[in-house]
Amino acid sequence: MSESQQYAPAASGPHGPQLHEPDRVRALLDAVMSLGRGLELPQVLRGIVEAAVTLTDAEYGALGVVGDGQLSQFLPVGMSDELIGSIGRTPCGHGILGELIRNPAPLRLTDLTSHPHSYGFPANHPPMRTFLGVPVRVRDEVFGNLYLTEKRGGGSFDADDEAVLTTLSTAAGVAIDNARMYHESRRRERWLEALGEITRSLLSGTDADEVLRLIAERAREVAGADCAAVLLPAAPSADQLTVAVACGTGASRITGLRVPADGSLPGMAVRSGRPVVSADLRADPRAYPLGPGTGTGTAEALNGAALDGESGEPGEVYGPAVAVPLQVDTGCGALRLSRLAGRPAFDDAEVRLISGFADQAVIALELARRRAESEELTVLHDRDRIARDLHDLAIQRLFATGITLQSATRLIERPEAAERVGRAVNDLDTTIKIIRSTIFGLRTTGDGKDGRGLRRDLTETVRRAGGPLGFTPALRIDGPVDAAVPDDLAQHLVAVTAEALSNAARHACARRLDVALSVTADAVTLAVTDDGVGVGAAPHTGGLANMRARAEMHGGRLAVETPEDGGTRIVWCVPLSD
Repeated sequence: MSESQQYAPAASGPHGPQLHEPDRVRALLDAVMSLGRGLELPQVLRGIVEAAVTLTDAEYGALGVVGDGQLSQFLPVGMSDELIGSIGRTPCGHGILGELIRNPAPLRLTDLTSHPHSYGFPANHPPMRTFLGVPVRVRDEVFGNLYLTEKRGGGSFDADDEAVLTTLSTAAGVAIDNARMYHESRRRERWLEALGEITRSLLSGTDADEVLRLIAERAREVAGADCAAVLLPAAPSADQLTVAVACGTGASRITGLRVPADGSLPGMAVRSGRPVVSADLRADPRAYPLGPGTGTGTAEALNGAALDGESGEPGEVYGPAVAVPLQVDTGCGALRLSRLAGRPAFDDAEVRLISGFADQAVIALELARRRAESEELTVLHDRDRIARDLHDLAIQRLFATGITLQSATRLIERPEAAERVGRAVNDLDTTIKIIRSTIFGLRTTGDGKDGRGLRRDLTETVRRAGGPLGFTPALRIDGPVDAAVPDDLAQHLVAVTAEALSNAARHACARRLDVALSVTADAVTLAVTDDGVGVGAAPHTGGLANMRARAEMHGGRLAVETPEDGGTRIVWCVPLSD
């Protein structure tokens, strides 16, 4: 039972229930009290119409919400859903209904069909003669109008009916204002909850791309939009925006597509730094003109047809949309929300909340980026300390030990003992080179913006090989590898290293494996040595052919050698051009 159905009258007439005067006053007071308790706006609006119908003994009633000089919403009471569906499109505010929009004052008619502004009725519409309408004001602004037709009993609406309806409209204005404030507070609470979720995700270390997707999803849910998209500058040109993230209707069809920065709503938001709102994209000249099936990398579904699922078939069409600027570390982008045609436009309060949400989300992104940079700086400082300690303590001690042993070999009379000490000195020298390579790696972040480089890529390749091998190979790097080796050659070198380690893991049965990379002014040389069964005992693989082909592409060579103590040594050497 609705809030107003409790006002059932005690008496009834030939055409339905009628209220006597004492009952009407009591019912009016009850209706005012009941409306004051309502908090959800849709229920409050329907309760207003139902109370008005009951209090005035009307057959039909409706509340028309006014927006942009016409009816943006129409809530009828007294008609079945089947009848409403057969009538078709709801009124827009022309004719008699528009009379109250143009002149917001009570209007009472004995026969509305005789009014000069009467447009008649559409097909399947029930006949209506008597009419009573009053405006509903919220804080001195016209929110909408109450319309009543067909006084029960065959009479006309009188001055008492007008007074009752005017009193009810005043109480309705207060109830609507309370419901809107409650709705606004609940909406703001949902936005804050969404922002809190995004902040927690950022602080927990979630990837920035996932956070952008979370921003789009939460904005779409809280704003009641059908599609949300995050657009970022399209490198290297700043004249286009790319749909980096999209969710909702047609999202899979627009992700990765581009729109021009000039002549599109997101571009206007980026350039102006302010929200840009469209009530209907189909009739908005500022919207980027798109059509289904362009297939040219433009977001045909972004401003025009929303595609139905994965089929690519044209489906629903977008109408209302809003785009707000989104300042990210790659430049200024935009958050765009859109609703399907026929749905309400984004109001001023929603635009303010969406814009504030985007601003706060950007602050959270910036704080997370600064935090990540601070943590990276701490790691780099720690690496510098470790590298300094290794150089000042470990290398100096090993070097001194090597010199002592080398000088002691002259005092050793037995040749085999002197040879063993010499081998130990060579091992110390190799250890020093490995430590120096590690120090250089700790202090090098690579030339790429993400800290990548040949030294780091090679280190990761060797580390990953430890799983299949059962042990981690030794790695020694000499020379300015990141500065001297071109990027295309570096990719081949990493691939050759991975292939050599993979071959050793599958065929060599090795217990030790050494990887040595040396870069001089003339050439780059990679040597991978194992103590396994040897190349003669290993089955033939296509890996050697691939490595040889990579060397020959750069004018180099591949050599497969057998060390004196057994095993296999693969030497990959490529000249460095000036």
